[in-house]
Amino acid sequence: MSGYRCSSCGKSYSLDALLPHCSCGGLFDIEHAGPAFNLELVDKDEWSMFRYRRFMPLDNELWRDLSLGEGLSPTVRLDERTLVKMDYMMPTLSFKDRGAAALIWLCKTIGVRKVAQDSSGNAGNAVAAYCARAGIACEIFVPEATSPKKIAMIRAHGASVTIVRGTRDQTADACREKVAREGLYYASHVYNPFFYEGTKTYLYEIFEQRKALPANLVIPLGNGTLFLGVMKALAELKSAGAIARYPRIYAVQSERCAPFKAAVEGGLSSVPAVDITQTMAEGIAIGRPMRGEAILKLIYEHGVRVITAKEDSIAAAREYLARMGIYAEHTSAANFAAYQELMAGTEAPEGDTIIPVCGAGLKSDK
Repeated sequence: MSGYRCSSCGKSYSLDALLPHCSCGGLFDIEHAGPAFNLELVDKDEWSMFRYRRFMPLDNELWRDLSLGEGLSPTVRLDERTLVKMDYMMPTLSFKDRGAAALIWLCKTIGVRKVAQDSSGNAGNAVAAYCARAGIACEIFVPEATSPKKIAMIRAHGASVTIVRGTRDQTADACREKVAREGLYYASHVYNPFFYEGTKTYLYEIFEQRKALPANLVIPLGNGTLFLGVMKALAELKSAGAIARYPRIYAVQSERCAPFKAAVEGGLSSVPAVDITQTMAEGIAIGRPMRGEAILKLIYEHGVRVITAKEDSIAAAREYLARMGIYAEHTSAANFAAYQELMAGTEAPEGDTIIPVCGAGLKSDK
């Protein structure tokens, strides 16, 4: 039986619960006793991330009317040790389509009619697109610094957009206030763990395509949308005996907004709230990550190293990728900028490394 369990008090809820969180205030985790990961159970006739649906908590065919062919992005080699997974090759040009497709599958299953969500742009765009496919009304809250092109894409999908004067965190507060006031379904890529049922397929694909994992993974870390999905997939692969050990994991934050870096350097058991200085890496500029303690626990448990991208290196990294034929948005370039600095240092990792290109460059151009 699949369902939610509160990460704070342990109370159980069914997947058709319309609450954004537990009555105690704790966030939900997914409980799912499905089959162990096995490549033999992958539907190789399905050319989307739903080829992995046997390892997800729903068992119906509604996904067929929602899917836009998301997933199955290629992995491209840049040099002998460096590969990039082209996760901007998605219907709305970002990896957030993975999570949105899964979450809106759940919404369609339980009869949700309208959702609200807050986003720096990419997640909102993805949720808006899949809501359009599902016939679900949608309102997206974005901070005023969001790229106009991302806002235009959200509106093109038929969603309404509320622009909040303030930071990404203040935008989330405004959205949650309306969710509470009007009883809307909160289609949040932070609150709703079903989103990670989609983002975990990022790692499934790497494993299926290569029949192994790389020595190192570089993962962006703001609210943890991809990080939590990857860690979930790693746990599933390890439990199934598909891998013997985790790769070395490098979590990337902006030097202008690095609460997890501050926590690790201070040996803290909780994540401090930090002020956000304007950064080109808007997608990871999260000063108050709502799943901070869960993410920090994973960082400590698995020896994840938190590294930062220097602001003055992001544009150069973006230009380098563009000259390699890869036009990435600034947040994705921050992943590569942090990796370049890591490789230039005295603790450069050995072996091959896969870095995600999470969003297309046109989305972050002003």
